[in-house]
Amino acid sequence: MKTTDIFGYSFNAIKLRKLRAALTTLGVIIGIAAIVALLSITQGLQVTLTDQLNQGLSANTLIVRANSGDDNSIGGGFGQGSGGGGGTGFSLYTNYTTEINALSPDIDMTIAIMSRSGRVQSGDFNRSAMLYGVDFNDYAAVYPTFKAETGYVPTDPVDIQIVIGNSISRSPQNDTVFFGAGDLVSVSWVNATGRPPVNEKYTAVVAGVLEKVGGLSLSGPSDTGVYIPIKKAQEFFGTEQCDTIIVILKESDNATITNVSKAITAHFNNQVSVTAATTILDLISSVFSTIQLFLGGIAAISLLVAGIGIMNIMIVSLIERTREIGILKALGMKSRSVLAIFLGESVIIGLIGALAGIGLGWGLAVVVAEVLGSGAFSVRANGGSGAFAITPLLTPTVFAGALVFGIGVSVIFALYPAWRASKLKPVDALRYE
Repeated sequence: MKTTDIFGYSFNAIKLRKLRAALTTLGVIIGIAAIVALLSITQGLQVTLTDQLNQGLSANTLIVRANSGDDNSIGGGFGQGSGGGGGTGFSLYTNYTTEINALSPDIDMTIAIMSRSGRVQSGDFNRSAMLYGVDFNDYAAVYPTFKAETGYVPTDPVDIQIVIGNSISRSPQNDTVFFGAGDLVSVSWVNATGRPPVNEKYTAVVAGVLEKVGGLSLSGPSDTGVYIPIKKAQEFFGTEQCDTIIVILKESDNATITNVSKAITAHFNNQVSVTAATTILDLISSVFSTIQLFLGGIAAISLLVAGIGIMNIMIVSLIERTREIGILKALGMKSRSVLAIFLGESVIIGLIGALAGIGLGWGLAVVVAEVLGSGAFSVRANGGSGAFAITPLLTPTVFAGALVFGIGVSVIFALYPAWRASKLKPVDALRYE
């Protein structure tokens, strides 16, 4: 028989048993939908998170932090810590940027970042914030997201000028503006280096409000940040110690990253840790790959269960169609044609189930992403109130893999019933009651 005839006969056989075929196909649909939904959400989250990290970490970035055992090294990752400088271990200082610049011609520039947990207040509005001391010009040169939505980022700021993040400026729920460009605000932090702790504060003017960054930032601008000129920060925080030094390289190849990292580590006698941005991004990619494999395996179990259902239905169909098979073989149909007819039915079921499952899985992924990206389920970072949306991603690889997997499982579990059908002897089949 021709291939078209085989598939035509198989399709007609399925149409004659619509309910049974629909229930069999439903198992494939559920399995494929689970795989597609889980992988689409995971890949979408990976892309979103990587994009957010790339805003604050370019490939030619090195992050230098002190190997200190004090609180200065806990939870303050990559310029997001509370600082303090009260420990007895090694500490970084803002003037170390000059020393690092001189270590290699491959270094383009360095930026010292000071940080403290603090508050911003004006009238009845009082907001928690991270206070960062940075050089505005260098910071803006490295991070394009350090750009004002209202007001401006001063190139030569005076001590009282500050720049605030988008979430500090307004409420994320109803866009109520707390602080705007030109407003006078009180900036404060609790200095716990002495006893009793002292509430340090000064009056500043908001020069600009940053555009919304969203999501996660490891060293770049944050929606929950308040940015102070670094000279004022040294005076305000009462120290020249910094939490992080960001090193920008002229090239991002592995050799340059390795050589400069070794030079910095050796210069500070192994008392600092140097982390390449590419290392962080590679680690995240590796973690997400493992998660995708794990979730895909879990979802595949439901598809294997569907495969067992396919085998069961095909065996029942074989029993019901024994006389039909006997007539076909008596009329001269070859065993391989009977085998092909049964396998053709499984291919059609698998194809329809896979396509429907991909569509259903994509729809579920979109719905789940909307739920995760709104209200109480929103993904937040830096302790702020901003959330970033997860956009499900259905890659060609996932689409093709789901299609092949759906058809493959259907065919594999139909092999035994199809083989049994092909081995029926015409005489025995015709005599079957």
